[in-house]
Amino acid sequence: MTTTKTAIVTGAARGIGLASAHRFLSEGYAVAFLDNNRETLQSTVAQINTPERVLQLHCDVSNEQQVNDSINKVIEKFGRIDALVNNAGIADFMPVTETSFAVWQNILATNLNGPFLCAQACIPPMIAQGGGAIVNVTSISGLRASTLRTAYGTSKAALAHLTKQLSAELGQYGIRVNSVAPGPIDTAMSKKVHTPEIRADYHAQIPLDRYGDEQEVANVIYFLCSDEASFVTGQEICADGGFETTGIGLTTLRGQR
Repeated sequence: MTTTKTAIVTGAARGIGLASAHRFLSEGYAVAFLDNNRETLQSTVAQINTPERVLQLHCDVSNEQQVNDSINKVIEKFGRIDALVNNAGIADFMPVTETSFAVWQNILATNLNGPFLCAQACIPPMIAQGGGAIVNVTSISGLRASTLRTAYGTSKAALAHLTKQLSAELGQYGIRVNSVAPGPIDTAMSKKVHTPEIRADYHAQIPLDRYGDEQEVANVIYFLCSDEASFVTGQEICADGGFETTGIGLTTLRGQR
């Protein structure tokens, strides 16, 4: 078994997943990039000039066979799994009356079934080597209800509880399980769907008065996987500029200072 620590990152071809993968690489890890978009994955990995420490795997995390095959390939190449980052996720924002059961199933299949399947596949090798860390990427939408997010928000709330369930059961094996809930982050998705009016509304609610960036979330993910967080498990940490802590808009309050 190699002594090089190994991380698996799902949804690693772009966004928070890619930023997390780069952070692990910068810390000397070998990294398996899992993503369902084959072309984007190939393009991303081609730009990383460390083939001995990178494995690209086209994988739909909602497909049990693809997940198991991918994890087996990681073990074959690197011999161990020290960190699993369940980042892959999808979102369709629409009113509940327009959310078909097919849409509901598709979102939960990726956002909830995917992390369950990936964790289940990684647990045996982690137990065999004496421990590991799992981080699930949730969302503030799983903590605070909002419009148009019946399926997405529910999937993320369920994932947060799955985090607690796994941490309770796996702690005895030295496996820590935590989650990170990003708030408004300047990802390609948010830039595409957040109008200037929506961005202004978020700014009015965020104590730090700005959007976060992908690297800031990746830093929290890496911390939770590192030995620096060796006594942290079963937690959900918000990387959201304080958004979840405030119950009302801050614009008026700021004006009263």
